[in-house]
Amino acid sequence: MGRTSTASRKPLRRTAYLDGIRGFAALMVYFLHHQLWAHEAQQAEMKLESAWGYRGQYYLACFPVLRNFFTGGHYAVAVFFVLSGYVLSTRPLALIHAGDDSQLLNNLSSALFRRWLRLYLPILATCFVVLCFWHVFGVLANYMPQKNFSAEVWNYYVEFKKYSLIFNTGGPIWFAYNPHTWSIPIEFKGSIVVYTALMAFAKCTRTARLRCEVGLIFYFLYIADGAYFALFVGGMLLCDLDLLAMKDELPTWITRFRSSGPVIFHILFVISIFLGGVPSFDRDIDSLRNSPGWYYLSFLKPQAVFDYKWFYNFWAAMFLVTAAARLPWLKHFFETRFCQYLGRISYMFYLVHGPIMTTLGDRLYAATGMSRDGHAMGVPGWTNRFPLPRNGPFGLELAYLVPHLILLPLTLWVAEVTTALIDDPSVKFCGWLYKRTISSPRAFAVPVEASSEAAELDNGRSSR
Repeated sequence: MGRTSTASRKPLRRTAYLDGIRGFAALMVYFLHHQLWAHEAQQAEMKLESAWGYRGQYYLACFPVLRNFFTGGHYAVAVFFVLSGYVLSTRPLALIHAGDDSQLLNNLSSALFRRWLRLYLPILATCFVVLCFWHVFGVLANYMPQKNFSAEVWNYYVEFKKYSLIFNTGGPIWFAYNPHTWSIPIEFKGSIVVYTALMAFAKCTRTARLRCEVGLIFYFLYIADGAYFALFVGGMLLCDLDLLAMKDELPTWITRFRSSGPVIFHILFVISIFLGGVPSFDRDIDSLRNSPGWYYLSFLKPQAVFDYKWFYNFWAAMFLVTAAARLPWLKHFFETRFCQYLGRISYMFYLVHGPIMTTLGDRLYAATGMSRDGHAMGVPGWTNRFPLPRNGPFGLELAYLVPHLILLPLTLWVAEVTTALIDDPSVKFCGWLYKRTISSPRAFAVPVEASSEAAELDNGRSSR
C-alpha cells in the first residue's frame, strides 16, 4: 500500500520545497501568537522574546534554536517576504534570461494587475465574517465593536479603505478586524519593488543585473530603513542565482566553492536558526547588547535599520532559503506531505488563526486556567471551568497545551474550508477579471513548458 501511495503521488515541482517552507513558517506564526496571547498575564512578550539568560532568567523556551518553535513568528515573516521575492521573480527572470521582452511585459502586466486583488479580497471576506460573528452570534474577536450592524459595516468600510491604500502616510498599519494583517500592505509594497526592479534590470547584462540586485539590497539595509524590502529583493537575487545555476552560468567566484558546498550550506543553516531567534521584545539596541550571545553581533546592526530584529532576520531568512535548496535532508522535510499541505492553505491559515485564537482560543485558555486581562469581564462563564496544572516549563504548561488539541485541528480545518470557499475563488476571479480587460486572450497564455511554476506565480499562490 505504501508503494502504491508513493507511486500515485504527483511529481513535485522544482520549487515545491518553497511551498513547504512557507507552510511551516505559517505554523511558527501560529505558535508565536498563541504563546503571547495565552501568557499575556505572565508578561510573555518580555520573557519569551528575550535572550536565554537575559537579566538572570533562564527559560527553556528562550534557549537558542529551541526558541524558534515558541517565538519564531518574526523569523517566519522574514522568510515569507524572501519567498515572495523569489516566487514573484521566477517567471519574469526566466523571460529576462531568454531575452523575451514581449512575454516579460505580458507577465508583469498580468501579475501587477491581479496582485492587489489577490492579496486583499480574502481579507475583505474573512474580516466581514469576523464582524458578523459579533452582531449575529455575540462572539467578539479582538476589536472594538460598533453599536449596531449598519454602523459596523460603515466602520468596516472606512477602516479598510485606509488600510488598503499602501501610499497612506498615516493611520493604522493593520485592519482592525484582524490585526495580524499588518504584513499584507508590506507584501504588496514589496511586490511593487520586485516588479519595478525587474523592469529596471531587464536590459542589464548578467553581471550588471546581479550587481544592481546586491546594490538594491545594500541600499535598503544600510542606507534607507527598508529592511522589509531588502527581503523581497533578496528573494529575487536567490531566484536569479538559481536560474543561472540551472544553466551553469553562475559567476566563477561562486562556482569555486562547489566542492565545499555541503559544509558551507550546513553552516548557513546553523547561522540562520541562531539569527532567527534574535531577541525582539523591544527595539533598543542596548537591550540586544546586554543579551547573552548577542553583544558582538549587536555591532553589526546598521544605523539605517530602526527595528534591529529585521536586520538579523534578513540574514536568517536568506540563509534558510539558500540552504533548504541544497541540503537534501532539509529539502526533503519541506517536501513532505504535511509541509506541502500547510503550504497549500498557508494564506488562509495566516488569516483565520487570529480570529479563532481571540474567540474560541480565549475561552479555552480561560477554562483551563490560563487567565489573562479581560477574562473576568469578557468571558466570566468560562473562567476556570476545567482548571489544569500550570507547572512545567514556561510555554509548555499543560493548561496551555491541552486547548491546542482542539485549536490546531480546528484552525487547519477552517483554513482548508476557507481556501476552497474564499482563496481559490479569489485567485480565479483575479485571472478572469484580467482576461476581461485585455485585447487578446493569447497575451495571457503561459508556455506549456513552464506552466506549473508560471501559473502559480501568476495567481500569487506561492507568495501569500
